[in-house]
Amino acid sequence: MIRRAISNLLSNAINHTPRSGCVNVRIARAENGGVRLVVGNPGDGISAEHLPRLFDRFYRVDPSRQRSTDGAGLGLAITKSIVAAHSGIVRAFSSGGLTRFEIVFPAPGTD
Repeated sequence: MIRRAISNLLSNAINHTPRSGCVNVRIARAENGGVRLVVGNPGDGISAEHLPRLFDRFYRVDPSRQRSTDGAGLGLAITKSIVAAHSGIVRAFSSGGLTRFEIVFPAPGTD
């Protein structure tokens, strides 16, 4: 299931990165001793008022920009559920034309 969560983040990053852009993926030790995975991409940013709702089921930042190939608005909600089932957290940040999603899993034995 973790693979599915990561795939959802990568898919979104690829879909929202301009043709000349590059998706960045980093894995590092988190402050809590766990693991931090960050998926970032350049492109149109996400306004601050939308960030808290991105993980809500069926929520879309701009419904008027939907394409027929877009999903149902469930990918980030599914990602949040998967991460939570593994005692982790997922967050979104967007500013200056860069958007990043961060998953933090706790250190083994601390959940």
